[in-house]
Amino acid sequence: MVPPLLTAKIVAPSTNARVQKSAEPSTPHDLKPLFFLAWLLCAIFYFFQYAVRSAPGIMQQELTSAWGGNHIGAMISAYYVAYAVMALVAGVLLARYGPRHTIPYGIAVVGIGCLIFAQGSEAAGMAGFVLQAIGAIFAFIGSSYVAARYLPARMLAMFIGFTQCLGMAGAAFGSKPVHMAIDPAGSFQIAWQYIWIAFACAGFVLAVATWIIMPSEQGDSPSHHGPLSLASLLHPFKIVFGNVQSWLAGIVGGLLFLPTTIGALVWATSFLHAGENMPMAAAATDASMVPIGWVIGCPLLGYIADKIGRRKPVLIVGELIMLGAGLTAIYVPPGTLPPFSVALVLGIASGAAMIPFSMMKETNPSQVKGTAAGIMNFLVFVTTGIMSPFISRLMVPQGTPLTLHEFQDGFLPLVGGVVVAIVLSFFIHETGLATKASKAPKGSIAIPRAAAT
Repeated sequence: MVPPLLTAKIVAPSTNARVQKSAEPSTPHDLKPLFFLAWLLCAIFYFFQYAVRSAPGIMQQELTSAWGGNHIGAMISAYYVAYAVMALVAGVLLARYGPRHTIPYGIAVVGIGCLIFAQGSEAAGMAGFVLQAIGAIFAFIGSSYVAARYLPARMLAMFIGFTQCLGMAGAAFGSKPVHMAIDPAGSFQIAWQYIWIAFACAGFVLAVATWIIMPSEQGDSPSHHGPLSLASLLHPFKIVFGNVQSWLAGIVGGLLFLPTTIGALVWATSFLHAGENMPMAAAATDASMVPIGWVIGCPLLGYIADKIGRRKPVLIVGELIMLGAGLTAIYVPPGTLPPFSVALVLGIASGAAMIPFSMMKETNPSQVKGTAAGIMNFLVFVTTGIMSPFISRLMVPQGTPLTLHEFQDGFLPLVGGVVVAIVLSFFIHETGLATKASKAPKGSIAIPRAAAT
Protein backbone atom coordinates (compact mmCIF):
# COMPACT_ATOMS: atom_id res chain seq x y z
CA MET A 1 0.00 0.00 0.00
CA VAL A 2 1.29 3.45 -0.91
CA PRO A 3 2.12 5.41 2.26
CA PRO A 4 0.38 8.75 2.75
CA LEU A 5 2.43 11.67 1.56
CA LEU A 6 2.77 14.88 3.53
CA THR A 7 2.92 17.44 0.74
CA ALA A 8 3.63 20.27 3.13
CA LYS A 9 6.92 18.64 4.09
CA ILE A 10 8.32 18.45 0.58
CA VAL A 11 7.56 21.96 -0.59
CA ALA A 12 10.08 24.78 -0.78
CA PRO A 13 12.38 25.41 2.18
CA SER A 14 11.02 27.53 4.98
CA THR A 15 13.39 30.34 4.11
CA ASN A 16 11.54 30.91 0.87
CA ALA A 17 8.07 30.09 2.10
CA ARG A 18 6.98 33.67 2.69
CA VAL A 19 8.22 34.82 -0.70
CA GLN A 20 6.46 31.99 -2.52
CA LYS A 21 3.24 32.47 -0.67
CA SER A 22 3.02 36.12 -1.50
CA ALA A 23 4.01 35.64 -5.12
CA GLU A 24 1.72 32.74 -5.89
CA PRO A 25 -1.48 33.88 -7.61
CA SER A 26 -4.74 32.35 -6.55
CA THR A 27 -6.65 30.24 -9.07
CA PRO A 28 -9.62 32.23 -10.47
CA HIS A 29 -13.08 31.03 -9.55
CA ASP A 30 -14.66 32.37 -12.75
CA LEU A 31 -13.57 31.87 -16.35
CA LYS A 32 -12.03 35.18 -17.49
CA PRO A 33 -11.97 35.92 -21.24
CA LEU A 34 -8.32 37.03 -21.32
CA PHE A 35 -7.13 33.90 -19.54
CA PHE A 36 -9.32 31.72 -21.76
CA LEU A 37 -7.83 33.37 -24.85
CA ALA A 38 -4.33 32.77 -23.50
CA TRP A 39 -5.13 29.07 -23.07
CA LEU A 40 -6.74 28.93 -26.52
CA LEU A 41 -3.60 30.30 -28.18
CA CYS A 42 -1.55 27.63 -26.41
CA ALA A 43 -4.01 24.96 -27.57
CA ILE A 44 -3.77 26.31 -31.14
CA PHE A 45 0.00 26.01 -30.78
CA TYR A 46 -0.52 22.34 -29.86
CA PHE A 47 -2.72 21.94 -32.96
CA PHE A 48 -0.06 23.68 -35.06
CA GLN A 49 2.88 21.61 -33.82
CA TYR A 50 0.96 18.37 -34.45
CA ALA A 51 0.31 19.48 -38.03
CA VAL A 52 4.00 20.31 -38.46
CA ARG A 53 5.11 17.05 -36.81
CA SER A 54 2.98 14.85 -39.08
CA ALA A 55 3.90 16.63 -42.33
CA PRO A 56 7.16 14.71 -43.11
CA GLY A 57 5.26 11.44 -43.17
CA ILE A 58 3.07 12.83 -45.96
CA MET A 59 6.14 14.05 -47.86
CA GLN A 60 8.09 10.78 -47.77
CA GLN A 61 8.22 10.39 -51.55
CA GLU A 62 9.29 14.01 -52.11
CA LEU A 63 11.86 13.95 -49.31
CA THR A 64 13.30 10.62 -50.47
CA SER A 65 13.69 12.04 -53.97
CA ALA A 66 15.35 15.21 -52.67
CA TRP A 67 17.68 13.48 -50.18
CA GLY A 68 18.53 10.36 -52.15
CA GLY A 69 17.16 8.00 -49.52
CA ASN A 70 14.42 7.56 -46.94
CA HIS A 71 15.70 8.89 -43.62
CA ILE A 72 12.30 9.69 -42.11
CA GLY A 73 12.67 7.00 -39.43
CA ALA A 74 15.95 8.41 -38.09
CA MET A 75 14.58 11.94 -38.22
CA ILE A 76 11.47 11.02 -36.24
CA SER A 77 13.56 9.14 -33.66
CA ALA A 78 15.75 12.22 -33.19
CA TYR A 79 12.60 14.32 -32.83
CA TYR A 80 11.23 12.24 -29.97
CA VAL A 81 14.57 12.07 -28.15
CA ALA A 82 14.79 15.86 -28.22
CA TYR A 83 11.11 16.15 -27.27
CA ALA A 84 11.46 13.87 -24.23
CA VAL A 85 14.59 15.61 -22.92
CA MET A 86 13.09 19.05 -23.45
CA ALA A 87 10.00 18.02 -21.48
CA LEU A 88 12.06 18.35 -18.30
CA VAL A 89 13.71 21.61 -19.35
CA ALA A 90 10.46 23.22 -20.50
CA GLY A 91 8.75 22.50 -17.20
CA VAL A 92 11.50 24.21 -15.22
CA LEU A 93 11.53 27.24 -17.53
CA LEU A 94 7.76 27.62 -17.26
CA ALA A 95 7.84 27.34 -13.49
CA ARG A 96 10.64 29.91 -13.18
CA TYR A 97 9.88 32.45 -15.91
CA GLY A 98 6.18 31.96 -16.59
CA PRO A 99 4.28 31.37 -19.84
CA ARG A 100 4.71 34.82 -21.41
CA HIS A 101 8.49 34.56 -21.36
CA THR A 102 8.66 30.97 -22.63
CA ILE A 103 5.72 29.82 -24.78
CA PRO A 104 5.95 32.54 -27.51
CA TYR A 105 9.66 31.77 -27.87
CA GLY A 106 8.85 28.07 -28.18
CA ILE A 107 6.46 28.86 -31.04
CA ALA A 108 9.10 31.02 -32.70
CA VAL A 109 11.65 28.19 -32.42
CA VAL A 110 9.22 25.87 -34.22
CA GLY A 111 8.87 28.52 -36.95
CA ILE A 112 12.64 28.82 -37.30
CA GLY A 113 12.87 25.04 -37.51
CA CYS A 114 10.35 25.09 -40.36
CA LEU A 115 12.42 27.69 -42.23
CA ILE A 116 15.57 25.59 -41.83
CA PHE A 117 13.69 22.49 -43.04
CA ALA A 118 12.65 24.41 -46.14
CA GLN A 119 16.30 24.81 -47.19
CA GLY A 120 15.97 21.40 -48.81
CA SER A 121 19.03 19.40 -47.76
CA GLU A 122 18.96 16.30 -45.55
CA ALA A 123 21.12 18.00 -42.90
CA ALA A 124 18.82 21.02 -42.87
CA GLY A 125 15.81 18.74 -42.58
CA MET A 126 17.27 16.88 -39.60
CA ALA A 127 18.40 20.09 -37.86
CA GLY A 128 15.10 21.84 -38.54
CA PHE A 129 13.00 18.92 -37.33
CA VAL A 130 14.96 18.60 -34.07
CA LEU A 131 14.65 22.35 -33.56
CA GLN A 132 10.90 21.99 -34.04
CA ALA A 133 10.86 19.36 -31.26
CA ILE A 134 12.70 21.72 -28.91
CA GLY A 135 10.04 24.38 -29.39
CA ALA A 136 7.04 22.06 -29.73
CA ILE A 137 7.30 20.69 -26.20
CA PHE A 138 6.08 24.05 -24.90
CA ALA A 139 2.71 23.46 -26.63
CA PHE A 140 1.04 20.85 -24.43
CA ILE A 141 3.06 21.63 -21.30
CA GLY A 142 2.39 25.34 -21.75
CA SER A 143 -1.30 24.81 -22.44
CA SER A 144 -1.81 22.64 -19.37
CA TYR A 145 0.29 25.04 -17.27
CA VAL A 146 -1.84 28.02 -18.33
CA ALA A 147 -5.02 26.03 -17.66
CA ALA A 148 -3.83 25.05 -14.18
CA ARG A 149 -2.60 28.54 -13.31
CA TYR A 150 -5.19 30.90 -14.78
CA LEU A 151 -8.41 28.94 -15.36
CA PRO A 152 -10.91 27.71 -12.74
CA ALA A 153 -9.68 24.56 -11.02
CA ARG A 154 -13.09 22.95 -11.45
CA MET A 155 -12.55 22.98 -15.25
CA LEU A 156 -8.92 21.82 -15.39
CA ALA A 157 -9.47 18.26 -16.67
CA MET A 158 -11.89 19.45 -19.35
CA PHE A 159 -9.46 22.04 -20.73
CA ILE A 160 -6.60 19.53 -20.78
CA GLY A 161 -8.91 17.16 -22.64
CA PHE A 162 -9.79 19.86 -25.17
CA THR A 163 -6.07 20.51 -25.68
CA GLN A 164 -5.45 16.87 -26.59
CA CYS A 165 -8.53 16.99 -28.82
CA LEU A 166 -7.02 19.88 -30.79
CA GLY A 167 -3.74 17.98 -31.07
CA MET A 168 -5.48 15.06 -32.74
CA ALA A 169 -7.23 17.50 -35.07
CA GLY A 170 -3.84 19.00 -35.91
CA ALA A 171 -2.52 15.59 -36.90
CA ALA A 172 -5.42 15.28 -39.33
CA PHE A 173 -4.74 18.79 -40.66
CA GLY A 174 -1.11 17.88 -41.24
CA SER A 175 -2.15 14.93 -43.38
CA LYS A 176 -4.97 15.62 -45.81
CA PRO A 177 -4.38 19.31 -46.72
CA VAL A 178 -0.61 18.82 -47.03
CA HIS A 179 -1.15 15.82 -49.30
CA MET A 180 -3.59 17.81 -51.44
CA ALA A 181 -1.13 20.71 -51.72
CA ILE A 182 1.89 18.66 -52.83
CA ASP A 183 0.11 15.92 -54.82
CA PRO A 184 1.71 15.96 -58.31
CA ALA A 185 -1.59 14.75 -59.77
CA GLY A 186 -3.64 17.29 -57.84
CA SER A 187 -4.81 20.80 -58.58
CA PHE A 188 -2.16 22.71 -56.59
CA GLN A 189 1.18 20.92 -57.14
CA ILE A 190 2.98 23.10 -54.61
CA ALA A 191 6.66 22.35 -53.96
CA TRP A 192 7.14 20.80 -50.53
CA GLN A 193 9.57 23.55 -49.48
CA TYR A 194 6.79 26.14 -49.70
CA ILE A 195 4.69 24.12 -47.26
CA TRP A 196 7.41 24.58 -44.65
CA ILE A 197 7.68 28.29 -45.40
CA ALA A 198 3.92 28.59 -44.89
CA PHE A 199 4.22 26.70 -41.59
CA ALA A 200 6.98 29.10 -40.52
CA CYS A 201 4.91 32.20 -41.31
CA ALA A 202 1.94 30.80 -39.39
CA GLY A 203 4.21 30.05 -36.44
CA PHE A 204 5.64 33.56 -36.30
CA VAL A 205 2.17 35.12 -36.39
CA LEU A 206 1.02 32.81 -33.59
CA ALA A 207 4.14 33.62 -31.54
CA VAL A 208 3.48 37.37 -31.73
CA ALA A 209 -0.20 36.95 -30.86
CA THR A 210 0.64 34.73 -27.88
CA TRP A 211 3.25 37.17 -26.59
CA ILE A 212 0.73 40.02 -26.75
CA ILE A 213 -2.15 38.14 -25.10
CA MET A 214 -0.34 36.01 -22.51
CA PRO A 215 -0.61 37.54 -19.00
CA SER A 216 2.52 38.37 -17.06
CA GLU A 217 2.43 38.44 -13.27
CA GLN A 218 4.90 38.88 -10.44
CA GLY A 219 4.92 35.13 -9.92
CA ASP A 220 6.27 34.69 -13.44
CA SER A 221 9.61 36.27 -12.52
CA PRO A 222 12.81 34.43 -11.52
CA SER A 223 12.50 35.83 -7.98
CA HIS A 224 9.47 33.58 -7.48
CA HIS A 225 11.85 30.64 -7.19
CA GLY A 226 14.79 32.42 -5.57
CA PRO A 227 18.19 33.26 -7.07
CA LEU A 228 19.23 31.30 -10.16
CA SER A 229 21.53 28.45 -9.13
CA LEU A 230 21.95 24.74 -9.66
CA ALA A 231 20.20 24.07 -6.35
CA SER A 232 17.22 26.26 -7.28
CA LEU A 233 16.96 24.55 -10.68
CA LEU A 234 17.03 21.08 -9.16
CA HIS A 235 14.71 21.88 -6.27
CA PRO A 236 11.44 21.60 -8.30
CA PHE A 237 12.57 18.18 -9.54
CA LYS A 238 13.24 17.12 -5.96
CA ILE A 239 9.71 18.14 -5.00
CA VAL A 240 7.97 16.36 -7.88
CA PHE A 241 10.16 13.25 -8.07
CA GLY A 242 10.07 12.99 -4.27
CA ASN A 243 6.29 12.71 -4.38
CA VAL A 244 5.17 9.09 -4.72
CA GLN A 245 1.91 10.34 -6.21
CA SER A 246 3.86 11.89 -9.11
CA TRP A 247 5.30 8.51 -10.01
CA LEU A 248 1.90 6.84 -9.80
CA ALA A 249 0.27 9.47 -12.04
CA GLY A 250 3.14 9.32 -14.54
CA ILE A 251 3.22 5.53 -14.77
CA VAL A 252 -0.57 5.23 -15.03
CA GLY A 253 -0.69 7.91 -17.73
CA GLY A 254 2.13 6.27 -19.68
CA LEU A 255 0.53 2.82 -19.55
CA LEU A 256 -2.83 4.19 -20.68
CA PHE A 257 -1.24 5.87 -23.71
CA LEU A 258 0.20 2.59 -25.01
CA PRO A 259 -2.99 1.05 -26.47
CA THR A 260 -3.41 4.16 -28.63
CA THR A 261 0.15 5.25 -29.46
CA ILE A 262 1.42 1.72 -30.13
CA GLY A 263 -1.60 -0.54 -30.50
CA ALA A 264 -3.94 1.63 -32.56
CA LEU A 265 -1.71 4.08 -34.42
CA VAL A 266 1.07 1.61 -35.30
CA TRP A 267 -0.34 -1.91 -35.45
CA ALA A 268 -4.15 -1.75 -35.69
CA THR A 269 -4.35 -1.52 -39.48
CA SER A 270 -1.95 -4.45 -39.96
CA PHE A 271 -3.81 -6.45 -37.30
CA LEU A 272 -7.17 -5.99 -39.02
CA HIS A 273 -5.76 -6.55 -42.52
CA ALA A 274 -3.37 -9.48 -41.97
CA GLY A 275 -4.80 -10.93 -38.78
CA GLU A 276 -8.53 -10.67 -39.50
CA ASN A 277 -8.32 -10.70 -43.33
CA MET A 278 -9.99 -7.32 -43.73
CA PRO A 279 -9.40 -5.24 -46.90
CA MET A 280 -6.66 -2.65 -46.34
CA ALA A 281 -8.92 0.35 -46.98
CA ALA A 282 -11.54 -0.91 -44.52
CA ALA A 283 -8.84 -1.78 -41.97
CA ALA A 284 -7.38 1.74 -42.14
CA THR A 285 -10.84 3.27 -41.78
CA ASP A 286 -11.73 1.16 -38.74
CA ALA A 287 -8.34 1.81 -37.10
CA SER A 288 -8.85 5.56 -37.56
CA MET A 289 -11.87 5.36 -35.25
CA VAL A 290 -9.54 5.13 -32.24
CA PRO A 291 -8.04 8.65 -32.61
CA ILE A 292 -11.51 9.92 -33.51
CA GLY A 293 -12.68 8.44 -30.22
CA TRP A 294 -9.86 10.31 -28.50
CA VAL A 295 -11.18 13.58 -29.91
CA ILE A 296 -14.51 12.77 -28.25
CA GLY A 297 -13.29 11.10 -25.07
CA CYS A 298 -10.59 13.51 -23.90
CA PRO A 299 -12.86 16.54 -23.35
CA LEU A 300 -15.87 14.39 -22.43
CA LEU A 301 -14.18 12.46 -19.62
CA GLY A 302 -12.43 15.62 -18.48
CA TYR A 303 -15.79 17.39 -18.29
CA ILE A 304 -17.33 14.53 -16.28
CA ALA A 305 -14.38 14.50 -13.87
CA ASP A 306 -14.69 18.26 -13.38
CA LYS A 307 -18.48 18.11 -13.07
CA ILE A 308 -18.49 15.54 -10.26
CA GLY A 309 -15.34 16.98 -8.69
CA ARG A 310 -13.62 13.60 -8.58
CA ARG A 311 -10.87 12.13 -10.75
CA LYS A 312 -10.51 8.50 -9.64
CA PRO A 313 -14.00 7.19 -10.49
CA VAL A 314 -13.80 8.54 -14.05
CA LEU A 315 -10.23 7.30 -14.42
CA ILE A 316 -10.97 3.77 -13.20
CA VAL A 317 -14.23 3.39 -15.14
CA GLY A 318 -12.45 4.60 -18.27
CA GLU A 319 -9.66 2.09 -17.68
CA LEU A 320 -12.14 -0.76 -17.24
CA ILE A 321 -13.92 0.17 -20.48
CA MET A 322 -10.53 0.39 -22.22
CA LEU A 323 -9.67 -3.08 -20.96
CA GLY A 324 -13.01 -4.52 -22.09
CA ALA A 325 -12.85 -2.88 -25.52
CA GLY A 326 -9.22 -3.93 -25.99
CA LEU A 327 -9.92 -7.55 -25.08
CA THR A 328 -12.91 -7.53 -27.42
CA ALA A 329 -10.91 -6.08 -30.30
CA ILE A 330 -8.05 -8.55 -29.88
CA TYR A 331 -9.58 -11.83 -28.75
CA VAL A 332 -13.26 -11.90 -29.75
CA PRO A 333 -13.62 -13.82 -33.05
CA PRO A 334 -13.82 -11.60 -36.16
CA GLY A 335 -17.33 -10.75 -37.27
CA THR A 336 -18.84 -10.94 -33.79
CA LEU A 337 -19.00 -7.15 -33.39
CA PRO A 338 -18.40 -4.30 -35.88
CA PRO A 339 -14.67 -3.40 -35.56
CA PHE A 340 -15.32 0.31 -36.07
CA SER A 341 -17.68 0.48 -33.07
CA VAL A 342 -15.23 -1.38 -30.83
CA ALA A 343 -12.42 0.95 -31.99
CA LEU A 344 -14.57 4.02 -31.31
CA VAL A 345 -15.41 2.85 -27.77
CA LEU A 346 -11.72 2.10 -27.15
CA GLY A 347 -10.79 5.58 -28.34
CA ILE A 348 -13.40 7.33 -26.21
CA ALA A 349 -12.39 5.38 -23.12
CA SER A 350 -8.73 6.15 -23.86
CA GLY A 351 -9.54 9.75 -23.02
CA ALA A 352 -9.06 8.60 -19.42
CA ALA A 353 -5.32 8.74 -20.12
CA MET A 354 -5.48 12.54 -19.85
CA ILE A 355 -6.89 12.53 -16.30
CA PRO A 356 -3.50 11.66 -14.69
CA PHE A 357 -2.14 14.85 -16.29
CA SER A 358 -4.59 16.85 -14.16
CA MET A 359 -3.82 14.74 -11.10
CA MET A 360 -0.09 15.29 -11.54
CA LYS A 361 -0.57 19.05 -11.25
CA GLU A 362 -3.08 18.83 -8.42
CA THR A 363 -0.99 16.47 -6.32
CA ASN A 364 2.05 18.79 -6.37
CA PRO A 365 2.48 22.32 -4.97
CA SER A 366 1.31 25.16 -7.17
CA GLN A 367 4.77 26.68 -7.67
CA VAL A 368 6.05 23.53 -9.44
CA LYS A 369 3.13 23.06 -11.85
CA GLY A 370 5.39 23.63 -14.85
CA THR A 371 7.96 21.12 -13.65
CA ALA A 372 5.18 18.63 -12.86
CA ALA A 373 3.79 18.99 -16.40
CA GLY A 374 7.25 18.46 -17.89
CA ILE A 375 7.93 15.39 -15.78
CA MET A 376 4.53 13.95 -16.66
CA ASN A 377 5.27 14.25 -20.37
CA PHE A 378 8.74 12.83 -19.82
CA LEU A 379 7.40 9.76 -18.00
CA VAL A 380 4.78 9.16 -20.69
CA PHE A 381 7.37 9.36 -23.46
CA VAL A 382 9.81 7.14 -21.56
CA THR A 383 7.09 4.51 -21.11
CA THR A 384 6.30 4.61 -24.83
CA GLY A 385 10.00 4.55 -25.70
CA ILE A 386 10.58 1.43 -23.61
CA MET A 387 7.51 -0.48 -24.76
CA SER A 388 7.55 0.42 -28.47
CA PRO A 389 10.69 -1.56 -29.46
CA PHE A 390 9.62 -4.40 -27.16
CA ILE A 391 6.26 -4.72 -28.93
CA SER A 392 7.96 -4.36 -32.31
CA ARG A 393 10.24 -7.31 -31.55
CA LEU A 394 7.22 -9.43 -30.70
CA MET A 395 5.61 -8.42 -33.98
CA VAL A 396 8.60 -9.16 -36.26
CA PRO A 397 7.45 -11.75 -38.82
CA GLN A 398 9.62 -14.84 -39.24
CA GLY A 399 9.67 -14.82 -43.05
CA THR A 400 5.87 -15.04 -43.31
CA PRO A 401 3.01 -12.61 -42.62
CA LEU A 402 1.90 -12.39 -39.01
CA THR A 403 -1.01 -14.60 -38.06
CA LEU A 404 -3.94 -13.65 -35.85
CA HIS A 405 -2.47 -15.68 -32.99
CA GLU A 406 0.88 -13.87 -33.28
CA PHE A 407 -0.85 -10.49 -33.20
CA GLN A 408 -2.77 -11.56 -30.10
CA ASP A 409 0.44 -12.61 -28.34
CA GLY A 410 2.12 -9.35 -29.34
CA PHE A 411 -0.70 -7.27 -27.87
CA LEU A 412 -0.57 -9.05 -24.50
CA PRO A 413 1.86 -6.50 -22.93
CA LEU A 414 -0.54 -3.67 -23.84
CA VAL A 415 -3.42 -5.50 -22.14
CA GLY A 416 -1.21 -6.18 -19.13
CA GLY A 417 -0.25 -2.50 -19.00
CA VAL A 418 -3.90 -1.46 -18.69
CA VAL A 419 -4.39 -4.02 -15.90
CA VAL A 420 -1.37 -2.61 -14.02
CA ALA A 421 -2.72 0.92 -14.53
CA ILE A 422 -6.06 -0.10 -13.03
CA VAL A 423 -4.35 -1.55 -9.95
CA LEU A 424 -2.10 1.50 -9.48
CA SER A 425 -5.06 3.86 -9.86
CA PHE A 426 -6.50 2.63 -6.57
CA PHE A 427 -3.37 3.93 -4.81
CA ILE A 428 -3.49 7.42 -6.34
CA HIS A 429 -4.91 10.01 -3.97
CA GLU A 430 -8.12 11.68 -5.11
CA THR A 431 -7.33 15.27 -6.15
CA GLY A 432 -10.75 16.49 -7.31
CA LEU A 433 -12.38 19.56 -5.83
CA ALA A 434 -15.11 17.50 -4.17
CA THR A 435 -12.47 15.95 -1.92
CA LYS A 436 -10.59 19.20 -1.33
CA ALA A 437 -13.79 20.90 -0.25
CA SER A 438 -14.01 18.61 2.76
CA LYS A 439 -11.48 18.60 5.56
CA ALA A 440 -8.40 16.71 4.47
CA PRO A 441 -7.43 13.71 6.63
CA LYS A 442 -4.07 13.68 8.33
CA GLY A 443 -1.29 12.88 5.88
CA SER A 444 -3.46 13.54 2.84
CA ILE A 445 -2.26 15.56 -0.12
CA ALA A 446 -5.59 17.34 -0.28
CA ILE A 447 -4.50 20.16 2.00
CA PRO A 448 -5.26 23.84 1.54
CA ARG A 449 -2.96 25.53 -0.97
CA ALA A 450 -1.82 28.12 1.52
CA ALA A 451 -0.61 25.41 3.87
CA ALA A 452 1.58 24.00 1.13
CA THR A 453 3.56 27.19 0.97
